[in-house]
Amino acid sequence: MDDFRVAAKAFIINQRGELLLVKRGEDNPHKPGVWEIPGGRLELGESPFEGLKREVEEETGLDVRIMNPLKVHHFARDDGQRITMIVFLCRADTDSVRLSGEHVAHVWMDTETARLQIVPDFHEEVDIYNKLFKGRG
Repeated sequence: MDDFRVAAKAFIINQRGELLLVKRGEDNPHKPGVWEIPGGRLELGESPFEGLKREVEEETGLDVRIMNPLKVHHFARDDGQRITMIVFLCRADTDSVRLSGEHVAHVWMDTETARLQIVPDFHEEVDIYNKLFKGRG
């Protein structure tokens, strides 16, 4: 079905416990200019793990370790495409980010501060992380 896709997003935490946020370009057709987390739609037949690692590497240059699923979202994009999106907790061993053309800026920040910056779609993931994982290394 052409109007349905699966997506995966990475809630990436570095060695200091900071969350990686990336900012969409103003010309992005879906939610331009917002701060979000890396990831995107999977290719047909691609596993969420393979797709997430591919998307994160393409968007940030990072090789992440996928740890735990945090949340599943179901929504329709502005263009009508229906999405099922899985958000995974991931770890990065380096802070060295190399952005693709899809994003115009990035920042690592404490999760409480990040919650004030990130698009509200991901507030629940921040809350889940802070409750269940923060301070556990």
